[in-house]
Amino acid sequence: MRNLFTILFWLLLSVAPVFAADFQKGWEAYQRGDFATALQKWRPLAEQGDGRAQFNLGIMYDRGNGVAEDDKQAVYWYRKAAEQGESSAQSNLGLMYLKGEGVAEDYILAYKWANLAAAQGYKNAANMKKQLRKRMTRAQIAEAQRLSREWSPKQYGE
Repeated sequence: MRNLFTILFWLLLSVAPVFAADFQKGWEAYQRGDFATALQKWRPLAEQGDGRAQFNLGIMYDRGNGVAEDDKQAVYWYRKAAEQGESSAQSNLGLMYLKGEGVAEDYILAYKWANLAAAQGYKNAANMKKQLRKRMTRAQIAEAQRLSREWSPKQYGE
């Protein structure tokens, strides 16, 4: 049994650099405007739970880069990454709730996600919280803060 765990451990270590290389190749392709290659590199990583790749797919669907612009798909991928603790995805998901893009407008959930991102130092999210406070009641803010406190990151597949 110990040999099996040892083999699995070393197998996982050998696969990690491949994922990192594919992510980087996707990033380089994206920066060149080669969205088809970026999508090809990132989609398998996103489907396997890589939060950075999930966030980047969210961006692609949000902006229509290499795919049809689709707010619901953007929300889907942002949520996957946000639930794992990716602050940029949390901020973007909050913005989607704020604007009602791909989801019903919901200031409480917008605040929750912005609050979580701001707690990690994401400045755009802190600004979003200020904007939201002007539109929300004290009870709504308290509910959003409660949701933020109760939130914990998920591991992919949960």
